Amino acid sequence: MNLEKLIPITELCSHYKVEISFFTNLNEMGLVSIKTIETTSYIESDAIYEIEKMIRMHQELAVNTEGIDVVFNLLQKIDNLQKELVSVKNRLRLYES
Repeated sequence: MNLEKLIPITELCSHYKVEISFFTNLNEMGLVSIKTIETTSYIESDAIYEIEKMIRMHQELAVNTEGIDVVFNLLQKIDNLQKELVSVKNRLRLYES
């Protein structure tokens, strides 16, 4: 596995000032994917944007991990509905012209 695209969870914890249990809870809820190589746990660097949003919700808004799960599920549904709306609008334009 390419370690260049992985960030150790311990580094994230010290940088963002969160505990390892925060990432463990997010992993259990399926919000992040933790990869363990030897004895070190990592998160893919592609997930940093989403993780930063989760950490901000947790620290600045005092949202617990269950609340973060709800918010991200709702955001995903909104995104899917927006994509579906664009698709329907495009099909409607075909019939209008």
